[in-house]
Amino acid sequence: MTSAGFPIAIGGDHAGLPLKQALQQALAAAGHALLDFGTNEAASVDYPDFAHQVCLAVQEGRAHFGVLVCGSGIGMAIAANRHPGIRAAVLHDSTEARLTRAHNDANVAAFGARLIGAEVAQDALNTFLATAYEGGRHDRRLAKLAPPPKAGE
Repeated sequence: MTSAGFPIAIGGDHAGLPLKQALQQALAAAGHALLDFGTNEAASVDYPDFAHQVCLAVQEGRAHFGVLVCGSGIGMAIAANRHPGIRAAVLHDSTEARLTRAHNDANVAAFGARLIGAEVAQDALNTFLATAYEGGRHDRRLAKLAPPPKAGE
């Protein structure tokens, strides 16, 4: 993990718990302050509850990045991307992590615990946290991700 030490919000559902715990340990070992929004138990829970809390922490500036973990990563990413200013991507490897940061300025990484191992997820997360947004031609595209005007505006 990168040793930058900036705060990171993390959350996951029951299916993501083991991977979430592994990522937490790696992030803490790298010196990051963690905002843990749960779950910390194996009982069934609803993933959007945790995605919303992590995204609010990123939106409010309490965390620099967010990390979400569920069974596939897909539900978490869908819930996260409902928040203005949040750009979440499901990551399967370090190449996706590098590109989503460099080209999309993603600020939330989502992982599917049933689809990726802890070592690969840690490598992808390390790359995600260490990669800077490139800006330039990508700025125009990011601007187009803002919510469209409502009818009559």
